[in-house]
Amino acid sequence: MAADESTDTPQENTASHDPQRPSKLLEFMSTGWADLPRPQAAEHEAAPLRRERRARLVQQFPGEVIVVPSGGHKVRANDTDFRFRPGSDFSWLVGSQEPDAVLVVDASGAATLFQAPAWTRETPAFFTDRNGEFWVGPRPSLDDVAVELGIATRPLEEIEKLRGSKARVLQGYDAKVAELFETAEDGDKELATWLSEARLLKDDWEVEQLQAAVDATIKGFEDVARELPRAVETSERWAEGVFGLRARVEGNDVGYGSICAAGAHACVLHWTDNDGPVREGELILLDMGVEGHELYTADVTRTLPVSGTWTPRQREVYDLVYRSQEAALAECRPGNAFLAPHNAAMRVLAEGLEALGIVASAEEVLAQDDKRYSRWTIHGVSHMLGLDVHDCAASRNELYRDGTLQVGHVLTVEPGLYFQADDLLVPEDLRGIGIRIEDDVLITEGGHRNLSAALPRDPDGIERWMASLR
Repeated sequence: MAADESTDTPQENTASHDPQRPSKLLEFMSTGWADLPRPQAAEHEAAPLRRERRARLVQQFPGEVIVVPSGGHKVRANDTDFRFRPGSDFSWLVGSQEPDAVLVVDASGAATLFQAPAWTRETPAFFTDRNGEFWVGPRPSLDDVAVELGIATRPLEEIEKLRGSKARVLQGYDAKVAELFETAEDGDKELATWLSEARLLKDDWEVEQLQAAVDATIKGFEDVARELPRAVETSERWAEGVFGLRARVEGNDVGYGSICAAGAHACVLHWTDNDGPVREGELILLDMGVEGHELYTADVTRTLPVSGTWTPRQREVYDLVYRSQEAALAECRPGNAFLAPHNAAMRVLAEGLEALGIVASAEEVLAQDDKRYSRWTIHGVSHMLGLDVHDCAASRNELYRDGTLQVGHVLTVEPGLYFQADDLLVPEDLRGIGIRIEDDVLITEGGHRNLSAALPRDPDGIERWMASLR
């Protein structure tokens, strides 16, 4: 960043180190600009889908005002922000990726997007304001946004005219917007629940977005597998960085903090520090997902032998987790309980723990009032996947965890076994081994489709795949 040149009081939306801007400069900067050519706006392919979604929203809450903000920037440090990403419900309904935007559906059912308009050169704010075009690049015009997204648009500042209106507001994204409206907690929660449940079943376009994210993720796994020798020379950070490059090139970003867990770090379920050593002869658990340009994310895990080949003990544990995933996948079909894949995987794992001599009786530990096998399996096998990595989280239990699988559900299938390095109840040569296998699965009329099937997961296939990449 440029050195501090300031002596005057900063302008509004400026920083303390911004330079002095005399009136002559402000006047001069507002003249002598040509009109920049801008691409002709065209309707986005998903605009009709989003109009239909908004129509369903109106049908659910007829005669009411509905407010769904995109959210704003979040501070990373002082005056630097994290890269902006709009809220998932807002994205599902609108598609804009601009910060501080707000969808308002009025009592007549008409939808309007309130969004900051494009900057002009008529006032100096385009270069004095930290959100101006010189600082962050051009914004689309509201007319172009209306064409692209298929929705009426108004300047963001006009939302002030709605102050005091009674509305349902999606809370947690923009406190200033929420403060404008008269709301009721129960009504706002009902809105959040409905939006979450409405997103449970994916349409064909959404499945295409998820498949694209998965395909990019598979390329990222290939990148990391090729680069494991460099990770051995450096650390887990090399693997994280390599995958992050693919995520930014092929999509918007990573869908969540990548887990690149070598050795005993694989037993830490959400290990995202990724700063430990990667050693030959050990395993590395890679839980990573590309978030696509339309913000749908993959969520895939593979556990790989760093050297490219399994030791007999590693292979024994991996085979057990693989068999448990096969059992879970077999239960992925419409009409089955959401928990059916989990229960099938847990039975295989418990029986495997008995065979390893870790538990005395699989039947005993599988009992609902026991579940001691969970010491080594820890987490559930599935969660919904979509715009969020843990998608549709505000849904009611009866439609999600305690519900049944339906055509259009997309969920993960991810059993794992984790033998902590300090666990005295497992044989010493198993301590520090953590293995998880995770795939992204679409429920179909005939059963399911594994969206990530192109990435090998059987132990022999993994060895061949790693050898081919090296």
